[in-house]
Amino acid sequence: MPNEPQQLRDLSPQQLKSGLAAWLGWLFDGLDMHIFTLVAVTFVAILVNGDTFRSEFSTADKNGDGFLDASEWAVKELPADFEKADKNRDGRISNEEFLVHSAQQHKGDDMVKKRASWIQAAFLIGWALGGAFFGRLGDLIGRSRSLSLTVLTYAAFTGLSFFAETWWQLMIFRFLAALGIGGEWAVGSTLLSETWPKKWRPWTAAVLQTGVNLGVLVACVAGILLAGKHPRWIFLVGVAPAFLVFYIRRHVPEPETWAAEHAHTPKPSVMDLFRGAALRTTLVCVGICAFSLTAWWAFMFWQTQHVSSLAKSVAMSPTDSDKLVNTTFGLVIGISIIGNFVSGWLARCIGYKGALLIMFGGFFVTMTAAFMPEHSIAAMTRFWLPAVGFWSGVFGLFTMLLPPLFPVLLRTTGAGFCYNIGRIAAAAGTIFAAQITQGGNFRQTLLYDGFLFIPAMLLTLLLPPQPDED
Repeated sequence: MPNEPQQLRDLSPQQLKSGLAAWLGWLFDGLDMHIFTLVAVTFVAILVNGDTFRSEFSTADKNGDGFLDASEWAVKELPADFEKADKNRDGRISNEEFLVHSAQQHKGDDMVKKRASWIQAAFLIGWALGGAFFGRLGDLIGRSRSLSLTVLTYAAFTGLSFFAETWWQLMIFRFLAALGIGGEWAVGSTLLSETWPKKWRPWTAAVLQTGVNLGVLVACVAGILLAGKHPRWIFLVGVAPAFLVFYIRRHVPEPETWAAEHAHTPKPSVMDLFRGAALRTTLVCVGICAFSLTAWWAFMFWQTQHVSSLAKSVAMSPTDSDKLVNTTFGLVIGISIIGNFVSGWLARCIGYKGALLIMFGGFFVTMTAAFMPEHSIAAMTRFWLPAVGFWSGVFGLFTMLLPPLFPVLLRTTGAGFCYNIGRIAAAAGTIFAAQITQGGNFRQTLLYDGFLFIPAMLLTLLLPPQPDED
């Protein structure tokens, strides 16, 4: 289109504000979605066994001063472990240090792993339902209003996770936070697809996905800074996105495309996704998202446990293990930023379908090479896991691929439903992975996980063509 901006400086103030709001929304999305992943097993171990740990601490605290010195510690633990538990290096163990240290010794318990997987599954289901609910809301009341509600929802309930005293309370808070995170994906991506130039979509997708990646890196930095502290503290970092709501409501108007359609076009129902030409599009997109997102989320959740297991096998201290988990996680996400732009470049050169096939194929090959043979902890954390992360750039394409496939007043509904319904499959996959993981053998679980990209590739061949980009 000749009247479309050709350079960044040609964008209107509305386009720039919409882009900034969507990008910041995605950055905080990434922050809040991965906070739990970084502390999952340790926090759940505290919630499941906290009463036992506190009772053990009280019994050992002979002086009644709220701390354990080396002699009191030696009654229950080997003296050599005292320095590992003394994270403040002050020669005594506080109640919080004792809780964290005890929880780290129980991270491999079957009950802890199962509870953690249930919480993650609830999060993914909430993500799916949030995508459907807020996606529909975005078509009914507008993109800007809905975006504000999604950000406020995930910020509030991530912060409330700090106050969880039982594993099921944490599960409820994570479920409710996920409603907003899932909704933000649908609304934010549609807002950008309707306000920014069509020919920029592959690069817009890459930049938008980079916002998520940077948000995850912020979560990793917070995890490193808070290593050794009670895991609940990290959830307070997730409250920050709430301040974005004030900016969105004041500076981001509704897209002209939506406003015009909303004023003059009869409102379609959700069931229109399953009628006529939209039916095939819906089913194919749901299948692609379900298989690929299940594979990716199972990898993201269980690779941290795999690194922790490898660290334990070489007698690494709990604090050093936590730092390695966070550092490796950061590498995975950092490399994925490169993948975002590679996938965008591929989409510009050979189209979305070809880009998806290459990226999904790369996922499968790399995960097979990473987890079929055994690798040293250095090779796994410095090369193989980051190499898998590179291919996750494919998910950035979904932000600009899905919305244009649906009519304007079904756009956030359709994109949100297709992308986020994959979270329900991912939830089931996370629970299933917990059942087949025997004795901490996460490598085998991750190997099987990679095979899910094969059906994703096959369904990609059935993907309908993109609307004209020019």
